[in-house]
Amino acid sequence: MNRKEKIYNFIKDNQLTPFTFNEIALMLGVNSDDMEEFDKLLHELLSEKKIILTKKKRYKYNRQNDLFQGVFTGHDKGFGFISCPEFDKDFFVSPSDKKNALNGDVVRFKILSDAEGDKRTLAAVVEIVERKNITVVGTYIKNKNFGFVIADDKKFDKDIYIPGKNRSTANDGDKVVCTILDYGKNGKNPEGIITEVLGDFFEDGNDVLSVIKKYELPYIFPPKVMKEVECISSGISEKELQDRVNLTEKMIITIDGADAKDLDDAISVEKNSDNTYTLGVHIADVSHYVKEGTSLDKEAYKRGTSVYLADRVVPMLPKELSNGICSLHPDVLRLTLSVFMKINNKGEIVDYDFVSSYIKSKYRLTYDFVTKVLEDNEGCPDELKMLLHNMKELALLLRCKRQKRGSLDFDFPECKIIYDENNFPVDIKRYSMTIANNIIEEFMLLANETVAEHIYWQNYPLIYRIHEQPDPDKIDKFKIFIKNMGYVFKVSHEEIHPKSYLDLLEKIKGDKNERIIQTVMLRSLMKAKYSPENKGHFGLASKFYCHFTSPIRRYPDLIVHRVLKDSITGKIDEARIDFFDAFISKASEHTSERERIAESAERDTVDIKKAEYMMEKIGEEFEGVISSVTNFGIFVELDNTVEGLVRYEYMRDDYYIYDDTNYIAIGERTGKKYKIGDGVMVRVIDSNPQLMEVDFQLIKKI
Repeated sequence: MNRKEKIYNFIKDNQLTPFTFNEIALMLGVNSDDMEEFDKLLHELLSEKKIILTKKKRYKYNRQNDLFQGVFTGHDKGFGFISCPEFDKDFFVSPSDKKNALNGDVVRFKILSDAEGDKRTLAAVVEIVERKNITVVGTYIKNKNFGFVIADDKKFDKDIYIPGKNRSTANDGDKVVCTILDYGKNGKNPEGIITEVLGDFFEDGNDVLSVIKKYELPYIFPPKVMKEVECISSGISEKELQDRVNLTEKMIITIDGADAKDLDDAISVEKNSDNTYTLGVHIADVSHYVKEGTSLDKEAYKRGTSVYLADRVVPMLPKELSNGICSLHPDVLRLTLSVFMKINNKGEIVDYDFVSSYIKSKYRLTYDFVTKVLEDNEGCPDELKMLLHNMKELALLLRCKRQKRGSLDFDFPECKIIYDENNFPVDIKRYSMTIANNIIEEFMLLANETVAEHIYWQNYPLIYRIHEQPDPDKIDKFKIFIKNMGYVFKVSHEEIHPKSYLDLLEKIKGDKNERIIQTVMLRSLMKAKYSPENKGHFGLASKFYCHFTSPIRRYPDLIVHRVLKDSITGKIDEARIDFFDAFISKASEHTSERERIAESAERDTVDIKKAEYMMEKIGEEFEGVISSVTNFGIFVELDNTVEGLVRYEYMRDDYYIYDDTNYIAIGERTGKKYKIGDGVMVRVIDSNPQLMEVDFQLIKKI
């Protein structure tokens, strides 16, 4: 290795740390007689662009020589971002540097410049490795001899050119599915062919169907899957009850939403003479029916989760299972996997047990009914009333213990959409968590933790539900924000504990800025996901956590059931451990991705229905609260949870600038400020369900 290569390799090996001339000379042991040559070699490396000189006169490795692989995320303004596992932060890609990459494409890219001050780290796409957008759902716009498809996905920034011969039977304004034939080069639009015409967006459920097509949700089960389902008996034989514990005499009930059909969890509570409680959580034994390696199992894995859209469900399992033999309906025999937990008056588990069981649920209760019994003294049988009060008592005890350890609870509103016979929204109501919801939440959380900890100490593989500690940079940004709000957030990078967040949430209760602080705090946290490694759950302040309680609708729960059942029966050997290790590693990434897709699809259909509802409200005025501030406008949330945008361009009283440190819009001339949590009066000026957008005009601050 010659001297020049030695210098270059030293700078490359230490690429995260720029060095001065003297520092490099000292570390490489360059003597005074060789300084002139050393200087010459550094200048040669600079001219060859192998290294760069920073503003502070430090030599640094030029990463533009390296190529990396990542996923491109588009933006409707033409620019985009690249995420790459090798880096903690995303790279900004200007329109001129993205080649013809489209949202979701896997790309090879180079780094153009590092972040400096307020500037982002810049990158340029060098090559498209894999195209993810083969088919696109959108609206067909017809011209004389050709047309265009405007994609529903806002991150798809180019319309797709459709030659006349490729338009099929599509009419102007139809919702369609098109296949891309040519992705375009040098700024040209992609070209495609219409492969499916859905028709008028507002007819025959096409609004929700377009979302199903957009996310390629598999809403029809293949014939071979249904053939296997036909072979599954709708009854339970004596043989199936062997080696199971009979719990049919126990007072076991289900509590769910009024319209729920897939009832996968039932509960029982007994208050003991020593003031302890015995909590039983009984989960449908889906793994008994969905056998590993079958077509049914492979289809369930492919789907990963049930998707609860605005007016329908795309289930993980066929309804014959999800709503039938696996669903814990009252007064019928059902196979279950039960967890019994003995809990003392401090909310601590002093003993637990897992059993394969069978039950007969005594009551199918709704959240509304249970809440009326517990809060309004609604009449019901005495034994049921006593059971519900014991459940409430235990749930509050568990909730108090969970909060003491630092578990976080954000109170962000959800909605309930009311439909007419044509699935058109006629009302939207704010949905509030009740004591009944809290009972189920606490019992399911405890069961999930108990299973996760048990398997962890057995040293068996498991698919964990993890929520990692916040990113240090996001913490620093949140610290600055909260300081400007007049609060101190005491947390260090070395020791981050959810209790610090909980303490702050307690301090801000009743503060006029409570909403904005909660919103920004939530953005500073990581997103939960599935993992083969137990990294704990930060938000729940839990060392061990998994998903066990919903195997009808989540594939990770099905995996947990299989591991737990093998553990109970002693069937786990070395070969089985090796199998679970390999499978869980792959399944964690896949099911996390399927969950993200499901969440996006569910959010889209709710936004569509909200926009449809607001079409009837154009011209009306509403009170609302600013829910978000961006560089292009202010989002306002109404009391019914509908969110709309007030664009700065329509705020004619001033020119507004976005302060991204404090999430505030500030008038350049007047100094007028708008921030999250401010009350405002708005007028509905437009609503576009196809774009999932509602536009407001700001009337005044209130």
